[in-house]
Amino acid sequence: MDPVTLGMAVLLGVVEGLTEFIPVSSTGHLILLVDLMGFKGPPGKVFEVAIQLGAILAICWVYRAKLIGTARGLLAKDEPSWQFAYNLLMGFLPAMVLGALLHGFIKSVLFSPWVVSVALIAGAGAIVAVELWKPAPRHETVDTFRPWLAFRIGLFQTLAMVPGVSRSGATIMGAMLLGADRRVATEFSFFLAIPTMLAATVYDVYKNRGALGDGDWLTILVGFVSAFIAAMLVVRWLVGFVGRHGFIPFAVYRVVVGLAMLAALTLGRA
Repeated sequence: MDPVTLGMAVLLGVVEGLTEFIPVSSTGHLILLVDLMGFKGPPGKVFEVAIQLGAILAICWVYRAKLIGTARGLLAKDEPSWQFAYNLLMGFLPAMVLGALLHGFIKSVLFSPWVVSVALIAGAGAIVAVELWKPAPRHETVDTFRPWLAFRIGLFQTLAMVPGVSRSGATIMGAMLLGADRRVATEFSFFLAIPTMLAATVYDVYKNRGALGDGDWLTILVGFVSAFIAAMLVVRWLVGFVGRHGFIPFAVYRVVVGLAMLAALTLGRA
């Protein structure tokens, strides 16, 4: 295996882990970096999707007490545990259905640095608008969510099928518009990422299984581990940061990156 390719896989994994749970679009960053570096990863864009599972496992570790408690509650037929699990299922449902229907179109048409750059800038405007005009919070804990609320948050999550929108950003902003407290919206976005990204990874790997060689699996593993380690550094920090500062700083960052990438793409074609 080419050490340069493995080095790029480490870098991309770190970027994935650092950006998966903040509203700046981890997939968008990967698409931009892959284009800039000329990274020749596994076929079918499977690398960009599969390494996100490393970041998701970091969530499982950080919130292991909640997840283990929920699993035990399900076995014991504990009503709050079943309610939490049902909410995750309802939130995941829209992405599961639309992701399966639009998978080919998304990977072949929307995985473009031009799409990402525009989506980063447009998403920044949406973040600012939500922060300025969001309703007063009515939901102070994840346990107060109801299935219909979770389903509507899941509809917002489907906007992130456009690379550059940000899965966490769409989910969090949608939850805030629907009356969730900022910190609670962020935590629910974490939990909703678990079934969503697990399903996306399994589906992508299955679709491309015949084209993946031994070297591709090693590249994915290196990116996967790097993403897990980087995400561990971000998750706890993010909840505290957004509680103090909100999401406006991330909107500014999105505009800077989006404009810089548009400039680079334009000059590259000149």
